[in-house]
Amino acid sequence: MAAGRTVRRWLLGGIAAGILAVLIVVVIFASGWYGAANLDEERPFVVPSGATLTAIAQKLESEDIIGSADGFLLRAKIFGGGDPVQAGEFLLPADASPARILDIFQNGDVIRRFVTIPEGLPSIMVHERLMAEPLLTGTIPVPREGAILPDSYDFERGESRADVLARMEAAMDEFLAEAWAQRAKDIAVSSPAETLALASVVEKETGVPKERRMVAGLYSNRLKTGMRLQADPTIIYPITKGKPLGRRIRRSEIDAVNGYNTYSMDGLPKGPITNPGRESIRAVLNPADTDALYMVADGTGGHVFADTLAGHNENVRKWRAIRRKRGEI
Repeated sequence: MAAGRTVRRWLLGGIAAGILAVLIVVVIFASGWYGAANLDEERPFVVPSGATLTAIAQKLESEDIIGSADGFLLRAKIFGGGDPVQAGEFLLPADASPARILDIFQNGDVIRRFVTIPEGLPSIMVHERLMAEPLLTGTIPVPREGAILPDSYDFERGESRADVLARMEAAMDEFLAEAWAQRAKDIAVSSPAETLALASVVEKETGVPKERRMVAGLYSNRLKTGMRLQADPTIIYPITKGKPLGRRIRRSEIDAVNGYNTYSMDGLPKGPITNPGRESIRAVLNPADTDALYMVADGTGGHVFADTLAGHNENVRKWRAIRRKRGEI
């Protein structure tokens, strides 16, 4: 009888020890999932587009964020959710667990980085801006003038400049097609290409949003009546490719004959002189109903408009008086 009790105690003790051992293994195994990974401070991590969970685990191991890719994958299958991982750059917080890391990849916010192209930025400066962004890769040529739609574009760390540029160009193609389809009747331009050329002049001629349609109406009137546009920015573009001239225009430059200078040529320049924004394009396709043919600065950053040369000359006289008072002439 005593021997039987002893055997039962041994058996129960062995079972208890076995259960305890299993529990210890389970706790250790789970702690490898819910315990902190090797993150002493927050750090960015990029999940490449199309990467599998296996590839992500190997990348985590190679960057010393986790100890074992195989262990991460096994625990992810047992404890992790079934949601797909997202591509992009994520910020992993300090002391994040593998469980938290996977949840971030599945449900967290991707770090969004932006490059902004202001309205009226010429393509040579678009090129400089993209080439100066250190988180982009590869090289690009200077894009065609007028091919870029000014806007803010998000990108991922390590993305190619060519891909970002392609999105900018596609955005312009899409918007221009939509705007052209909604154009008013009897406008001065006959194609999307001419629209870009005139919109680029409007963009460079005024920085006052409420003036765009008026400036577009004025230049539309000039085109329709056969007057030369005589837009100063078209003189500057062949000289600087759209960058600021930094000095007054010379007489020889006003008289220069080329494909852009609208003082020495009839009609539109042979192509855009900058990358016009949405509102300048819309203004050309729906210009103000005006008889204006002339404009001159008004001293406040905008312009004053005139229908006749006499009215324009009076406005010029007033503008010169303002400049004399300022000591500019």
